[in-house]
Amino acid sequence: MAGIIKPMCIVLFAAVLVVAVAPRGEAAVGCGTVVSYLNPCLPYVTNKGPLGSCCSGVKGLYGAAQTTQDRQSVCSCLKSLAGSYADVDLNKAAGLPGQCGVNIPYKISPSTDCSKYVHV
Repeated sequence: MAGIIKPMCIVLFAAVLVVAVAPRGEAAVGCGTVVSYLNPCLPYVTNKGPLGSCCSGVKGLYGAAQTTQDRQSVCSCLKSLAGSYADVDLNKAAGLPGQCGVNIPYKISPSTDCSKYVHV
């Protein structure tokens, strides 16, 4: 189960982070991409380790999501995971953008309305 929880938690954080990225491309960033970028954040948001190399992933994901479609896709991944895993500290997840020097106009939360934050 831990093998499934880790990728799902990472997807949650990455999706929300990407929602505010300026649009440019056409293809949507999938949940697998979100997981890849945010995998290093899992120990931090589950209170099992330091921030470590998490910010590299956060910044990479922020730069990768260039379209409205990308941001909506990432947000959808994060929302679907946010309420599914009790071991994620949502306050730490919400603080990731600030911790990593990424400015997004919303709080990472399972109740975030992605449609309000993903437009140009």
